[in-house]
Amino acid sequence: MTKKDILAILKTALSLFIICAVTAGIVAGVNALTAPTIEKNEIASANAAKSAVLSDAVQFEDIVLSDGSTAYIGKSAGGETVGYVFRSASSGYGGKIEIMTGFNTDGYITGVQILSIDETPGLGLNAKKDSFLNRFKETNSFLSVVKDSEAGENEILALTSATITSRAMVKAVNEARAYFDELSEK
Repeated sequence: MTKKDILAILKTALSLFIICAVTAGIVAGVNALTAPTIEKNEIASANAAKSAVLSDAVQFEDIVLSDGSTAYIGKSAGGETVGYVFRSASSGYGGKIEIMTGFNTDGYITGVQILSIDETPGLGLNAKKDSFLNRFKETNSFLSVVKDSEAGENEILALTSATITSRAMVKAVNEARAYFDELSEK
């Protein structure tokens, strides 16, 4: 290798380094500019989900559970506790599924909302439909998933061709139930 070849290689490497550094700087700048908006949108989405799963509440107070996670006490306009909202997650077929589950003070589920899901379109994403989410309402105990039959008490009929997603949803709802039971024992 001649000195001329070495200089050409160094010149190319330096050019690539500069291009990468500038690109990384631009990406970091865009991230810094959009981070507050993204955070604001996530908070608004979480607040909307809380209101959707516990519609009797007009305000929510944060509480910290024994595992360090945050839950919410739903209060009426008069300041009375009307229920609780818990955030939980489980692994589905396409990744992590995050949900919010609302409970009234008697322990009945008032609603379930999906915060994030990345399941197969037309199969697992059917979990977002009200027809599936409403299956959880008015239950007051731990649930299980059944396939190919009619769901009985404390059972959720799996989505067609999406049993893994259905089990993940039930697992997340059962996690919320465990949080509710933890609060009820205090």
